[in-house]
Amino acid sequence: MIKQAENKDEVKESSVSPNSSGGTITLKKSSLWKLGTFLFLGLFIISLFTGGFGGMIGGDNPGTGNVVAPTDNNPGNAGVAGKINPSIESNDPVLGDKNAKITIVEYSDFQCPFCERAYSGAIAQFKSSDYFKKGQVNLIYKHFPLTSIHPQAQKAAEAAECANRQGKFWEYHDKLFTNQQALDIQSLKNYAAQVGLNTATFNKCLDEGEAAAEVNKESQQAQGAGGQGTPYFVLINKDGETQAVSGAVPFSQFESAIQALM
Repeated sequence: MIKQAENKDEVKESSVSPNSSGGTITLKKSSLWKLGTFLFLGLFIISLFTGGFGGMIGGDNPGTGNVVAPTDNNPGNAGVAGKINPSIESNDPVLGDKNAKITIVEYSDFQCPFCERAYSGAIAQFKSSDYFKKGQVNLIYKHFPLTSIHPQAQKAAEAAECANRQGKFWEYHDKLFTNQQALDIQSLKNYAAQVGLNTATFNKCLDEGEAAAEVNKESQQAQGAGGQGTPYFVLINKDGETQAVSGAVPFSQFESAIQALM
């Protein structure tokens, strides 16, 4: 039974929960708004602790940074096999043996907290592993700045690419992740001096946006490889077989993917 509300600020629905006398429960619209607000805030807070940031431009077209997508503890995103074609180019920075049987292609964002978590977690463990030390697996870094939620990510990526042009990508890469809370332009220039770059050349490269096209191209490559958030990894062996790992997952997830490609 639905009763006509006497007050326009009230809605009554007997299907919610009948009271003991068989009547109806009255809820004010203001109460519903408050309840909805609390639920939204609760879900938002949960999302901050459970996932990475991803993006969809619209529909099924992967983009950069328009949606918060939890990826870092979803086991379904780790070790996914499929036909993925990561674009590997001669100017890509390679960490480890260039002739390794397996390559991990990392698509990442220097301002993304989950990328830093991967850097200080699984990637650090990878660099200490026998896979890396024995030259079986190497790592390539690709830029995937989520610009709509990380406003400093684009210039940080360009700065890293400027450093790459002077042969010091990995030193600069580490400097950015260990100083993730300071990615303003002046700090980016200070880091260049700290890692021993030619600062005049670096500053010109950064100020004039000389590396912007490269960063934008790699962002498109990330999307083409299935990336919808950061960090995103594609492992590929010499036979072209691939495994995808999405999010700041434990190193054990990478080990499973590596073993599948051995």
